[in-house]
Amino acid sequence: MAITKEQKVERIEQYLRNLQGSQGLILTDYRGLRVAEVEELRRSLRGAQATYQVVKNTLLERALQQMGLPMPAEWLEGPVAVAFCHGDVPAAAKIIQDFAKGKERFAVKGGLVGATPITADQVMSLANLPPKEVLLAKVLGTINAPASQVAGVVTSGIRQVLNVLQAYVDKLEGKSAPQAA
Repeated sequence: MAITKEQKVERIEQYLRNLQGSQGLILTDYRGLRVAEVEELRRSLRGAQATYQVVKNTLLERALQQMGLPMPAEWLEGPVAVAFCHGDVPAAAKIIQDFAKGKERFAVKGGLVGATPITADQVMSLANLPPKEVLLAKVLGTINAPASQVAGVVTSGIRQVLNVLQAYVDKLEGKSAPQAA
């Protein structure tokens, strides 16, 4: 079914809005999927703040060019659906990786993280990363470790000085106490 020029302009604008609001995108070949399976994937991706949309390749290519985003031409051949990742790209990649298990013809073609193209293998590597919260906790723990050690050394030094002062006070009290005969 042919689409009008106005519809093409609308779709390009829609792609541009999705591209501007996303952290990255994942391109897939959705051949062999039933409509119910595509809907299942869309529902799953919503939880990761991502949308999954079948695209018109030439119009997506125009939108990418307008945004100045590089994309290998072979990724935009054949039937293409895009997961626009408005949240974490690794979370969406994990959902797509899990969904792809057992689907022979469904395949990841590649993607973008920011403005950097990544291959299908790199998308799958992203899927194996721990969640963002876990990575942030590890970074904060690493940053906090030296401060905790310094605080421990400082309190240890103060404690030692207090112990010496207390021993001196105890010694003085022992000399000034009246001795019974």
